[in-house]
Amino acid sequence: MSAQPGIDRGHTDDLMSFLRASPSPYHAVASAAERLEKAGFQRIEETASWDGAAGGRFVLRGGAIIAWYVPEGADPATPYRIVGAHTDSPNLRVKPIPDTGAHGWRQIAVEVYGGVLLNTWLDRDLGLSGRISLRDGSHQLVTIDRPLLRVPQLAVHLDRSVNTEGLKLDKQRHMTPIWGLGGVEEGDLIRFVAEETGVAAEEIAGWDLMTHSVEPPAYLGRDRELLAGPRMDNLVSVHAGTAALIAAASRQDLPYIPVLAAFDHEENGSQSDTGADGPLLGTVLERSVFARGGAYEDRARAFAGTVCLSSDTGHAVHPNYAERHEPGHHPRPNGGPILKVNVNQRYATDGAGRAVFAAACERAGVPWQSFVSHNSMPCGTTIGPITAARHGIATVDIGIAILSMHSARELCGAQDPRLLAKALHAFLEG
Repeated sequence: MSAQPGIDRGHTDDLMSFLRASPSPYHAVASAAERLEKAGFQRIEETASWDGAAGGRFVLRGGAIIAWYVPEGADPATPYRIVGAHTDSPNLRVKPIPDTGAHGWRQIAVEVYGGVLLNTWLDRDLGLSGRISLRDGSHQLVTIDRPLLRVPQLAVHLDRSVNTEGLKLDKQRHMTPIWGLGGVEEGDLIRFVAEETGVAAEEIAGWDLMTHSVEPPAYLGRDRELLAGPRMDNLVSVHAGTAALIAAASRQDLPYIPVLAAFDHEENGSQSDTGADGPLLGTVLERSVFARGGAYEDRARAFAGTVCLSSDTGHAVHPNYAERHEPGHHPRPNGGPILKVNVNQRYATDGAGRAVFAAACERAGVPWQSFVSHNSMPCGTTIGPITAARHGIATVDIGIAILSMHSARELCGAQDPRLLAKALHAFLEG
């Protein structure tokens, strides 16, 4: 099979492995942490006393990770260069009382998380992932990566209008997956999860479980120049940011402190203790300043010189719906990362931010594109405006262009993840 000229598949192959290993936000931060530890970064606890020594460190909290590298000689007022991203994706999440069913079918009660494209979860083989919380206060990852659940669509014979009037789905009535036959048994799912994870069911005190498509990511197209897979929004950015931070940490003469901040709960507003609208990032950055002997004045100076690239996916021009895109701005796959602009501050980019991003892409030898929404279409948002407003940090919204955003399976150019990582690396090195 012929290959697309110029496509270096090493980074994208590694992204595919990262996607497979990260079916939930908790898995995503564990995957990133494993890579950071191999590169010499040290995990530190929030409850511990921090020192200001040079080197790489990271903090884990739930589905969020903050990682940073302090170069030799960094003073307390050294500014940060931050890559911001999020670990969560829209999906179906298990309810507190999960066991349900009707008419001889055993089902699992789920709640819709984020802005799900509901139809993409129909007739798809689903696994179960997330974490369980044990009575001793510890947590354990859950990975059931095989066909376990399915949300069956109604046959066309029983809904003749589906192809003329459109599919109409009720989140409560139509999205409950099946997982077997028989009567409903209270506690059945958690007993099954306990068996799968090797713990006693009575030790499980809580759970954060969700569905995921078990179909692996794959190259697509005649020349394999496209990549199809789950959770690209926004694990593409988490993966690229992790790679960029590790690469930047190999330099000893960094003028900034490079940071990766990957948050949970972006898809439902970021208002949580692990979300971008929570205090986590600010607390970590402040403690790093103070651990290096700084005071509030140093913190203020460091934040004033800090820049954040909020990296999230954006919309590639859709060939079947081109009229829904701004006619002068048509981002295309494999055209490089996109600069996302909205003057109403749904994105945080301004002219000064554009200059920072353009300079990073130029240093990296990476092409880039501009994205702005059609005036008649509401614009989505990101962690960018939240980060800018909450911390007073200059923030620029960027990402890669994809199709099928918020689908169970999304599509991007196979080259764009590597181009994004190169741009982020150049940005972090300053």
